[in-house]
Amino acid sequence: MRTPTIDMLPLPGASLYYEVRGTGPVLLLIPSGNGDAAPLGPMADALADRYTVITYDRRGFSRSPLDGPVDGGRRLEADVDDIHRLLGHLARTPAHVFGSSSGAIIALALLERHPDQVRTLISHEPPLASILPDSDRWLGFYADLYDTYQSSGIEAAREVFRTRMGMTSPTRPPKDAELPPQQLAEMLSRLRRNQVFWFEHEILTYPAFVPDLAALESVSDRLVLAGGSASREHFPYRPNTVLAERFGIGIVDFPGGHVGYVTHPIEFAELLARVLGPRNG
Repeated sequence: MRTPTIDMLPLPGASLYYEVRGTGPVLLLIPSGNGDAAPLGPMADALADRYTVITYDRRGFSRSPLDGPVDGGRRLEADVDDIHRLLGHLARTPAHVFGSSSGAIIALALLERHPDQVRTLISHEPPLASILPDSDRWLGFYADLYDTYQSSGIEAAREVFRTRMGMTSPTRPPKDAELPPQQLAEMLSRLRRNQVFWFEHEILTYPAFVPDLAALESVSDRLVLAGGSASREHFPYRPNTVLAERFGIGIVDFPGGHVGYVTHPIEFAELLARVLGPRNG
């Protein structure tokens, strides 16, 4: 396990916790709906011999505290602006960017709004219900999920979510990639708190985000659509099939399912590096 350089970046309305590992072209890893940098750590370690890898806690999650109340109407916009400022602070040239799940939705919005900062964007299973032919069905699922959270609590809602996302198998990292016991306990405590924040502020709005497909199509040469080799039949894989057809590009299947970067960090990192390899010049 590499020891990253850790710092905080003051931003409007928040302070952003971030970690930097390695040397080489900049590669930013955007957290998913758990909001925390730590689950990306083993993959970041595996990539740090080839890239300057940046991981961070999204605003309001874990170690990135807010300075005031959440502006729900600007939540996604704030996430994108945070990356814009973080890359402006750390990267002299356009960066490679990877995002999975909610992080992939943020990544697509970044490419749409700040394409000059992106060398390559890998969008892994963005749950964009808004672009599906049966979008009403899936937006209704998220509305029902939020109702379950309010009426039955976080654990009941979490189980419904994991089942519908196809996450029925364990989603832990390999034994040799696990954090030491104290750090693991601290991370799990953060993630439990983060689940509540995610349900309160993102579960309804992020899947409903409508990307500017024309803007994304104009920069689709920088876009890599990614899915899990074990999740082709599950909902989070489907939005990328719509984007692939619209943009005339394929989907790269990475090891594992929806959180393959956690369960298969080394294999995932190797394929990620191969995909980015021709784009490092």
